Amino acid sequence: MKIANNIRKIRSNISAAEKQYHREENSVCLIAVSKTRKIEEIISAINENQRHFGENYCQEAIEKIKAIREPEIVWHFIGPVQSNKTNQIARYFSWVHTIDRIKIARRLDEMRPKNMPPLNVCIQVNTSGEITKSGIPIEQIEDFIDEIKDYKHIRIRGLMSLPEIKSNTDEQRTSFRSLKKIFNQLRKNKPEFDTLSIGTTQDMEAAIAEGATFVRIGTAIFGSRNK
Repeated sequence: MKIANNIRKIRSNISAAEKQYHREENSVCLIAVSKTRKIEEIISAINENQRHFGENYCQEAIEKIKAIREPEIVWHFIGPVQSNKTNQIARYFSWVHTIDRIKIARRLDEMRPKNMPPLNVCIQVNTSGEITKSGIPIEQIEDFIDEIKDYKHIRIRGLMSLPEIKSNTDEQRTSFRSLKKIFNQLRKNKPEFDTLSIGTTQDMEAAIAEGATFVRIGTAIFGSRNK
């Protein structure tokens, strides 16, 4: 019951933010971040009509996908992609949000089963310039996309970022704004470029204000993370 109530509350908050920041109704999709969560917890979310789930750990995620077997569920890989996991990720997921290396993009393209739709991918962008952060610099996005745009079995849908944690909405919006600017530039000539994957429990409102189409929420749905 708690998970169901949390989902209803978050959806209400998303709807309120869409109105406040003049976004179209239902233009923001909720991804429930279910890493480390038990299958029973995910089922509780599914029973509340939650359909998009995000996972960080390949093997753990595949066990859940095989156990749940709900054809309407959309599984998003939102963790770092290791080369030795690309085969499994390409086979079991509909989305990958963390592409920041040509090698990984190429392997996912090669390993995506030909009888499946192209794998939807987002380019992970490092907006803070921190060396320890994953993602490519903003100024390299267009060159990166040009290198992988002709791959047949992945579909480039947009950008993803995990900016530095900021303490208030105005600072959070500033962190997202540079990404939104390049996103809007790129989408002018790319009809499939429709996804901005930004926003977590801590900065969801700011992300919606700056154009998020996916928000990735874990703690606010499931509570403190299981170890």
